[in-house]
Amino acid sequence: MSTEHPAEAETPSAEPPSAPTRRAFIATTTAAGGGAVAGGLVAGPPAHAAEDAGAAEVPPGSRISLTVNAVRRTVTIDNRTSLLDLLREHFGLTGSKKGCNAGACGACTVLVDGRRVNSCLTLAVRLEGAEVTTIEGLAEGDRLHPLQQAFIDQDAFQCGFCTSGQIVSGVGCIQEGHTGSAEEIREWMSGNLCRCGCYVKIERAVEQAAGRK
Repeated sequence: MSTEHPAEAETPSAEPPSAPTRRAFIATTTAAGGGAVAGGLVAGPPAHAAEDAGAAEVPPGSRISLTVNAVRRTVTIDNRTSLLDLLREHFGLTGSKKGCNAGACGACTVLVDGRRVNSCLTLAVRLEGAEVTTIEGLAEGDRLHPLQQAFIDQDAFQCGFCTSGQIVSGVGCIQEGHTGSAEEIREWMSGNLCRCGCYVKIERAVEQAAGRK
């Protein structure tokens, strides 16, 4: 007599669910990732984060008053503003040139309270109450400063880019009393570079303005 159970023999075996194909898996994960990225782009950063970023971008500023070429000026500036940028960008006094912007060439030389400074290295915010003289402030109306006239007489320039700094530095050199000899003039004018090589004529111009010629 057979021991088989017909009912069990006729019941088909259950097959395990088929695993997703590699292509289906990649398509599904790509769609999900794209949706997350798109959602982030639409939603954007939180409002408070944008406000914090905007606040961080506002640089600190100060209000200063100083005298430039005998004219009292008051201005609010970024605390990082150099005297050179204040003169050129805020006051329109472009005679002082931006050469190396590192204090090495002297093209930006101006007088601050009668002393020569490289305006590219001087923070304007530190000059509250100071008196600044630039190349534009040396002449008296149509009458040139003696050193400006001496530069013309001695033909002490070529391209002219360094000339304003050379003249202002020469004025400072004369006021400081460093014109006792040609060697002394060369020493105290050595911070002003002339790429055209007009040093001999510059020296003669300073000597002329100082009354040594």
